[in-house]
Amino acid sequence: MNKQKRIEILTRLRNNNPHPTTELNFSSVFELLIAVILSAQATDKGVNKATAKLYPIANTPQAIFDLGVDGLKHYIKTIGLYNSKAENIIKTCQILLEKHNGDVPEDRAALEALPGVGRKTANVVLNTAFGWPTIAVDTHIFRVCNRTKFATGKNVVEVEEKLNKVVPAEFKVDAHHWFILLGRYTCIARKPRCGSCLIEDLCEYKDKVYE
Repeated sequence: MNKQKRIEILTRLRNNNPHPTTELNFSSVFELLIAVILSAQATDKGVNKATAKLYPIANTPQAIFDLGVDGLKHYIKTIGLYNSKAENIIKTCQILLEKHNGDVPEDRAALEALPGVGRKTANVVLNTAFGWPTIAVDTHIFRVCNRTKFATGKNVVEVEEKLNKVVPAEFKVDAHHWFILLGRYTCIARKPRCGSCLIEDLCEYKDKVYE
């Protein structure tokens, strides 16, 4: 895919959704961090249902830490991998309290040092909470970028590196959200909805589906 086509794709996505953001519900950087940790291999809708019950009770590192692992599990048991997530979140809260005065650090290395936080989660927090031009690559974005040929790669790291090279600076802050929404609602895994896709004529996928 050439540069001109990529810019046209990004321009259309921006015109359609000028101010995209995550579909996770949060009202603080800490709430976002916890929601993103919970969202691994889970839907945003499922995470939002759980945090709607959790956050009115506990939405700070100290409050969640005070719940303990078993107390936290009560609120997140509807989410996949909730046992390991509960343990990681309690450990993360402890580190935030002991090393960061209860604040979420605006630092990639410090974020990735938190239990349950990998590169993707760090990228989401840096982008959504702090406005960094990072591009987090999840399964949706990996699929969309490879399928459309916008940025191909054998794994999420390769796709992220390619995106960082080919996405112009003016689009970088929002690119993550545009691609994830495209993958979640249009360029879906089993049967892409090519007929209703905003960038169908620019996409280089050979097996387009029309219904």
